[in-house]
Amino acid sequence: MKAQIATVSRIVQAPTEPIYRIIADYRKEHPRILPDKYFTYLEVEQGGYGAGTIINFSMRILGRTQTFRSLITEPEPGRWLVETDTKSGMATTFQVVPTNNASLTEVIISTELKSRSWLEGQIAKFILKKIYRQELDLLADLAESHVRAVNSPSSEISNS
Repeated sequence: MKAQIATVSRIVQAPTEPIYRIIADYRKEHPRILPDKYFTYLEVEQGGYGAGTIINFSMRILGRTQTFRSLITEPEPGRWLVETDTKSGMATTFQVVPTNNASLTEVIISTELKSRSWLEGQIAKFILKKIYRQELDLLADLAESHVRAVNSPSSEISNS
């Protein structure tokens, strides 16, 4: 059976580095980009930033909660991060792709689905794409607010 892939991308108004830092930081930042409606739990078992991190998390989809344990790898640190479920081998990738404009970055979330049937794969693909669009919206809001905070003039009180 041909693998089905759920992929969503978005242009974010922020440089690649702060976006990747958010994605790779499983202790503080990554949980902030997970839609509460679907992600009910995330715990760092080992590490916490990038390669070597192991996370446990739960997702609620169609009224059913599933628990996962994933190992994080970085085939290309700073650009490409992979969460691989230790039980099923299913992998979700996060790619951070620079554009010609240094202040714009394309972010791609993709999962190769290993499903039992074509129909099950189509349903999972539809739902994951919806979740990933929300996740990218949250990521964009967070990354863009970080950039605004760094670029805003500091409000200093002058001592006359």
